[in-house]
Amino acid sequence: MRLFADGRPLKYAAFRRLWLANIVTVIGAQMTVVAIPAQIFHITASSGYVGLAGAFGLVPLVVFGLWGGSLADVVDRRKLLVVSTVGLIFTSALLALIAVLDIDNVWLLLSVFSMQQAFFGLNQPARGALLPTIVPLELLPAANSLNMTVMTLGAVIGPVIGGALIPLFGYQLLYIVDAVFLFATLYAVLRLPALVPKMQPDTRSGFKGIIDGFRYLKTNTVVMVSLLVDVIAMVFGMPRALFPQIAAETFDGPDEGGIVFSLLFAALAGGSALAGIFSGWVSRVERQGLAVIVAIVVWGSAMVVFGLSLEVASSLWTLALVVALFGLALGGGADIVSSAFRSTMLQEAATDDMRGRMQGVFIVVVAGGPRLADILHGSVAEATGTTVAAAGGGLAVIVLVLACAVVFPAFRSYRVQRGRPEQTVAVDT
Repeated sequence: MRLFADGRPLKYAAFRRLWLANIVTVIGAQMTVVAIPAQIFHITASSGYVGLAGAFGLVPLVVFGLWGGSLADVVDRRKLLVVSTVGLIFTSALLALIAVLDIDNVWLLLSVFSMQQAFFGLNQPARGALLPTIVPLELLPAANSLNMTVMTLGAVIGPVIGGALIPLFGYQLLYIVDAVFLFATLYAVLRLPALVPKMQPDTRSGFKGIIDGFRYLKTNTVVMVSLLVDVIAMVFGMPRALFPQIAAETFDGPDEGGIVFSLLFAALAGGSALAGIFSGWVSRVERQGLAVIVAIVVWGSAMVVFGLSLEVASSLWTLALVVALFGLALGGGADIVSSAFRSTMLQEAATDDMRGRMQGVFIVVVAGGPRLADILHGSVAEATGTTVAAAGGGLAVIVLVLACAVVFPAFRSYRVQRGRPEQTVAVDT
């Protein structure tokens, strides 16, 4: 029985280079993820403004994610990845410049962050759509698990290092590291072969292509519900906008960051990383719909534990921190399991001429959900406190996902199809 992560996708050179590049670029990206909310909270001392970053990130992510998905179905996906990666490097450099010049303008910071999310929206649909063309279909669950394991390991290392470095060197160092590390991904992308999608005669780009994608989505209940349950899990259950306030007020950390702030981010990612390392079993699971439901219920339960732990922090500081970190780690592990199966469902179900648009919708949901969560959790915390925002959100996740399982039995009973013919895989050296 396979226990550790399945490394067979690494036999394919294009996937291997992208995966290795991610090891460093994800660390840099996660430093920016830590720096943005910490810098905003330092400037404003408000979780509401931290939550507002979700709105500034969400709008360009939706617009350019959907547009990038339609482009990924009509242009060379390699060229689209090159342009968007250069854009990400440029915006990270701008964030570094703002920090170096010590410009404490939250609106300027949010505007550049918004620009960065636009390039991210262009990048991710093409990146997701190319995966089934560079590894065999039967290895997609393993490839997705490997990708997510790297992402989560970076999300452990990045916040710990970043949160510790902010008080010593300021925010600018984190943004500079992000920009420099992105050159590894740029190199891997430049080494990809041409990835022109297999267009149908009626394939369209732009707004009409986006509409075609949503029409296609309506015909596939399993894919549609896989996106819906992720929206529920992330919007109601992701408490990251609360981390600066919890670290500073509940656990007496400094406003600009500190070790507890880093640990909160790292615990969530650490659970995901641990689950990813021991993900060899994912390729054997056939009832993927049920697996997603169970994983999201565990995620919601973990967020309830996290939220309730904050209530005892004033009298049992150490115990509260341990329980809070355990809840986040448990939730992170459940999240990577859910994500691996949902990504595989989407990549298997869509034809090559629709994968870009489906990935555009997927990235809007995956990345947009947490940004909506930032707005929701920040607003609720301002009105009721962090315990109600975190624990109440986790409870809402459990109720709504179980309702989806009842209303959509096709998703609950979905099984992966084995023994499919292998598709052509892009091979390069």
